[in-house]
Amino acid sequence: MKVKRLAAEKAVEYVQDGMIIGLGTGSTAYWAIQKLGEKVQKGLNIQAIATSVLSEKLAQQLGISLISFDQIDQIDLTIDGADEITSDGNAIKGGGGALLREKIVAFASKRFIIIVDESKKVDKLGTFPLPVEIVPFGFEITMKHLSKLGCKPVLRINQREPSITDNGNFIADCRFGNIESPEKLHDEINRIPGVVENGLFIQMASNVIVGYKDGEVKDFRLFDS
Repeated sequence: MKVKRLAAEKAVEYVQDGMIIGLGTGSTAYWAIQKLGEKVQKGLNIQAIATSVLSEKLAQQLGISLISFDQIDQIDLTIDGADEITSDGNAIKGGGGALLREKIVAFASKRFIIIVDESKKVDKLGTFPLPVEIVPFGFEITMKHLSKLGCKPVLRINQREPSITDNGNFIADCRFGNIESPEKLHDEINRIPGVVENGLFIQMASNVIVGYKDGEVKDFRLFDS
């Protein structure tokens, strides 16, 4: 918990007065939202767009001003976690079921900072099952098409019923093993009718901030916005 918090608080140092901020979802992003709330209470002036209902509720509780996409053209900075990430910044996200909104927000951002603890760093993506958001209609055939790409898709279940995303869709968790070509797989998945989006975030991160057990925090800048 402390490691995630250290990485999150380092990322918040990039936030400046007057910015529009994308709020991620998950256990690491939680700490970033908490820190932003502290800064808002001390006078920081920001507006935010949340990537999930849970993050939206947390932001409201902390007094962070929320806006919608019809009020803006671009987000200045988004801070979010990842389930796996490689040294080049490619990531798997969606363990919390918010991958579609997370990708929409990240794509709309000038700078996208991914925050993780050291356990999330991998040489190749794929140990963590890749979440794919799919529409409920015909989900059975959609999952069969996914399996033809070389994975074993499993419908995510919550209390014996399919887990429902904030967008009213299902999640198929797909075990591919080592993903040799994330870019190719990303495109192949998204060409399947019934797939809304997948959890591969390819060359989207501008920074990756990693927290280590010994208390060290490293900020890897991949490109300048």
